[in-house]
Amino acid sequence: MSKQTYRVCFCFRRRFRLAASEAPPDVKDIFNRYSENGVMSAEQLRQFLVDVQAEEGATLEEAQAIMDSLKHLNLFHRRGFNLESFFKYLFGDVNLPLNPNLGVHHEMNSPLSHYFIHTGHNSYLTGNQLSSDCSDVPIINALRKGVRVIELDIWPNSTDDDVVVLHGRTLTTPVELIKCLKSIKEHAFVASDYPVVITLEDHLTPVLQAKVAEMITQTFGDILFTAGSECLSEFSSPESLKKRVMISTKPPKEYLHAKKVQEKESDSKQRKDSGDEEAWGKEVKNLKSEMDDEDEDVDIEDGDDDDDDDEDPKAEQNTAPEYKRLIAIRAGKGKGGMLDWLRVDPNKVRRLSLSEQELEKSIETYGKDIVRFTQRNLLRVYPKGIRFDSSNYNPLIGWMHGAQMVAFNMQGYGRSLWLMHGMFKANGGCGYVKKPDFLLKADSYGEVFDPRAILPVKTTLRVTIYMGEGWYFDFRHTHFDAYSPPDFYARVGIAGVPADTIMKKTKTLEDNWIPNWDEVFEFPLTVPELALLRIEVHEYDMSEKDDFAGQTCLPVNELRKGIRAVPLSSRKGEKYNSVKLLMRFEFV
Repeated sequence: MSKQTYRVCFCFRRRFRLAASEAPPDVKDIFNRYSENGVMSAEQLRQFLVDVQAEEGATLEEAQAIMDSLKHLNLFHRRGFNLESFFKYLFGDVNLPLNPNLGVHHEMNSPLSHYFIHTGHNSYLTGNQLSSDCSDVPIINALRKGVRVIELDIWPNSTDDDVVVLHGRTLTTPVELIKCLKSIKEHAFVASDYPVVITLEDHLTPVLQAKVAEMITQTFGDILFTAGSECLSEFSSPESLKKRVMISTKPPKEYLHAKKVQEKESDSKQRKDSGDEEAWGKEVKNLKSEMDDEDEDVDIEDGDDDDDDDEDPKAEQNTAPEYKRLIAIRAGKGKGGMLDWLRVDPNKVRRLSLSEQELEKSIETYGKDIVRFTQRNLLRVYPKGIRFDSSNYNPLIGWMHGAQMVAFNMQGYGRSLWLMHGMFKANGGCGYVKKPDFLLKADSYGEVFDPRAILPVKTTLRVTIYMGEGWYFDFRHTHFDAYSPPDFYARVGIAGVPADTIMKKTKTLEDNWIPNWDEVFEFPLTVPELALLRIEVHEYDMSEKDDFAGQTCLPVNELRKGIRAVPLSSRKGEKYNSVKLLMRFEFV
């Protein structure tokens, strides 16, 4: 890998010298400080782990185990690390920014309402919302990635004698409900033992509801959790519901097969919402820009909303009793407007669903009421109906108001979905993340958390981005530029409450497969508990749109301090084989 040739035309070629990966100056200085005569012993490595990596309990045995794990690289000095092997350790898979051995470490014995839950929307769709196939494959993929809430839209088949799953009033092709249920059972607990919730959007007659009840009961058997005929006064905990499946839906008022679409959109408005329009997804909007756009957005009925049937006696009469008994988490808005929907009943809990637009409008007036509602009840937020391309929205708007089920189209990709991936890397990737205490209870003055309040800075995250490598091995040498090596730059920033949200950018380094940026950024954080560290790499293109070169998103609360190797992933969230960044994280 010393030289590389690019063909410019039939008779002319350009040759570029390819530099080898080399430790940045900061790493060299640290090595010199913790070594003698060019060799770092196991005891000196242990001291480095304590002082620089903030691993206070590091033992000599652990340091020796790190050294032993790298002996196969033939870079190992018999008495310890030399600079090259120390650099390889820092850039290796044993030095990740999140501790892979931490596992599930949040308290898991509180009610479900105390957790953010990894939630899917229209989980059966393979692509767009209008014409893609319905299948159990995206359901399987979501479950294997730790998604804990699966949504199924259930409709009568063409002969009205069986039940299928499809996106109603579209050209999507149906899939049998029983196939989806069997796949959920088979894959529910592959990634996590914590409970799976199936949210049903029901368009069935009582006869078919009874058939669904039989399917669900026979498929899940003893692992199905039911609350009986009574409403829950408090949700059970994730720990008590391990390896259980729960059904959540609203008791339907009537046969909804003839429910009409509110066709309010115009062609120009549809074109306005282009979803994740760039190759890797448009920039995530913050709370203010979402509200600025609100008046211009026009929605169509998605069908996810909870009709005001929560306490309608007719709804009860038109529901098959065996079906009603299966509903563990009841959904419904009740009568009246938003304040009534957000009413907290001390004797029972429920699930409320709001579209992203309903949430954005309501937080202007009812932000604190939403936070108070989500302390006991579940709030599900779903994408607006004109996201035909299966794009997503800014999940932080829901999370900062306590919404547990921020439902996303998992089959897509883009910056919003990267934030979702980042949030649920926390707590061992089990699909449940404990909400911060300030979202769970009022303060000493009886006030609940206000996401719009200007709060003092709690801590500052200092991020050093030293360098990157691995693109040479994972991409064709003409992938980024047909005539020269790539010109990489990185974007680093925070997604969180409005006061903390920001993105910054490194300089662009020309013609270099191994960029050495060596730049430092500081991010003051007022609410670090909700902050996600965003990292992207792009390749500058003078004549066209910049090329995507990798991304990751990490929960700030679980970042390991010190110098870490940060693997990057593709637009779809799939980790590259070799591409990594060397970075340093400090809280000052």
